Amino acid sequence: MASAVRSSVVPEDKLRSFSEHLRRSQNILALLGAGISAASGLPTFRGPGGLWRSHNPTSLATPEAFGRDPGLVWQFYSHRRHMALKAQPNAAHYALAELARKNPNFITLSQNVDGLSPRANHPDSQLHLVHGSLFDIKCNNCEYIRRNDFTDPIIPALAIPKAAPQPNPSTDDKTGAEATKALYSSMEYQSESTAEGQDLDVSDANIPIPRISPDQLPKCPDCAIGLLRPGVVWFGEMLPEDTINAVDNWIAKADKIDLVLVIGTSARVYPAAEYVLRATDKGALVCVVNMDKNDKPPVEMTDEDWFFQGDASVIVPEILREVLEKP
Repeated sequence: MASAVRSSVVPEDKLRSFSEHLRRSQNILALLGAGISAASGLPTFRGPGGLWRSHNPTSLATPEAFGRDPGLVWQFYSHRRHMALKAQPNAAHYALAELARKNPNFITLSQNVDGLSPRANHPDSQLHLVHGSLFDIKCNNCEYIRRNDFTDPIIPALAIPKAAPQPNPSTDDKTGAEATKALYSSMEYQSESTAEGQDLDVSDANIPIPRISPDQLPKCPDCAIGLLRPGVVWFGEMLPEDTINAVDNWIAKADKIDLVLVIGTSARVYPAAEYVLRATDKGALVCVVNMDKNDKPPVEMTDEDWFFQGDASVIVPEILREVLEKP
């Protein structure tokens, strides 16, 4: 019975060929996008409960927005932190974390800021967050940074208003392909699009957002001048240099890359697209796990590569199962 379920999710011939290649693979790179978090029921960037639907996300995710109204920006990110903490890592996050523990030559580059991979205990040295994290807090004036701060809220003034619709993400890691597809179609831009915010539904955006002055916001404990801000990469900011250098060095040192996993993302924008191309230039075969069969990275995929369509929380543990179960 169990094998019938598995074969309906992942074709047996493709699963067999992938497992054989995975067993032989040493240097493996994974690229993660918003699709992997959809099965955790994480609400979308655009409208957690409707509270933020009257705001174009790109107008809040900038240094200029923080300069104009840091209270508004902090409330937006405090709500996103709250949502992410109510969600739970799903089976895909845990499977990738286990693969990292079994294979020290496996690294993951995540475009997500939701903290689900770290909370699945993915080894820090093998996890690179290209867009930062909602749970890193840094100063807008000096080099101070505090990592993995899961306090909710950061300060009392940023508590979610009681009148606001409360997020209720699923803690079941088998949310299903239908729910994942619906979430994925609207979540993908969280890490990849720079031209979103159109056609926003403001029909339920009727809850007033409190005015919070800069004096109420958290101050930097080091310089005592700057305000603390979310440790995410905003539009117009450079990607974290240490993260990019770490991945670049890993690729440079590898004589051959055996496999690149592209999970929950089209990997069509920088730097994901570049890393797929660089990995294939070093011999990597490509495995894509995505809801949309047309959402593939910008490489010429051949019969030797794999595309598994469906819910990442179901497919990723299945295709890694044989290697993870091996002593």
